[in-house]
Amino acid sequence: MSFASETKNELSTLPRPKLCDCIAEFAGIICFAGVININANNSFLKIYTENASVARRIFNLCKWSFDIHMDVRIKKHKASRYTNSYTLYVGEKESLNTILIETGLINGNMNNRELVHFRIHDAFISSECCRKAFIRGAFLGGGSITDPEKNYHFEIVTHHYLLSKDLCNLLNSFGLYAKTVIRKSNYVVYFKGSENIVDVLNIMGAHKALMELENIRIMKEMRNNVNRVVNCETANLEKTLDAAMKQIWSIQYIQEHMGLKNLPKSLREIAELRMKFQDASLKELGEMLDPPIGKSGVNHRLRKIIKIAENLQNSTKAL
Repeated sequence: MSFASETKNELSTLPRPKLCDCIAEFAGIICFAGVININANNSFLKIYTENASVARRIFNLCKWSFDIHMDVRIKKHKASRYTNSYTLYVGEKESLNTILIETGLINGNMNNRELVHFRIHDAFISSECCRKAFIRGAFLGGGSITDPEKNYHFEIVTHHYLLSKDLCNLLNSFGLYAKTVIRKSNYVVYFKGSENIVDVLNIMGAHKALMELENIRIMKEMRNNVNRVVNCETANLEKTLDAAMKQIWSIQYIQEHMGLKNLPKSLREIAELRMKFQDASLKELGEMLDPPIGKSGVNHRLRKIIKIAENLQNSTKAL
């Protein structure tokens, strides 16, 4: 099961909220998943979902909010015997009228055949609890979250431009930095970043999903830190090996072309130690000398040896 589905399942099992929050959450679902038809012969509200828990939540919200029971139609998918789709339906005119007026989707009586206004009603932004409930409903209706193991991306999709702007403003009222983009014929309200997603999960009340995301984020950060350390150590090791190989080559070149005995005593001593202990660090080489010297002193002497070898090589080429 995807992270988004687990989150929706958790939100769908939250305890019954107070009445204003029930209506706000139900309005959010209708705005982002509802199909509304109003005409003289056939008026209805349909809400479609493939998540059984969300379907149960929609049914309960309608009952809690308006004491109206929605018809539930279940369709089995031919491609998978384990997957069903659920259509929740209200066709009775008086019930539909009540729902649309209370959720702010129409003004006045439905008999006036006014256009449906897919906007966030002022009643749902007047209090923080209703704003949170509407966001929860919007996510249940048209939202998704990318698997946090792969990426941090939260989005809610709608066909309605003004509704997308309303939702963007609503999310930003909580400091979530949401943006809107057009994808095909849809308007996508989205934001990225683990901190933003943690905040919106907390706003919606998905605390289990929040903890799971935090655990994933911590593990990813630990893996990234380990990788950085390993990469750094690997790079340092490669650098050290390259330097050691160059030192050894230089000492061998000097031995072949002029002999180590012709080096100053301090350089001859460090050259002999380097050839004898080729895997030793500069610090270890310095401790073997009598008297011992520091890492920088060893490095200075080896640089002199490399320079002598380079001068010898250049003079040989010139001949």
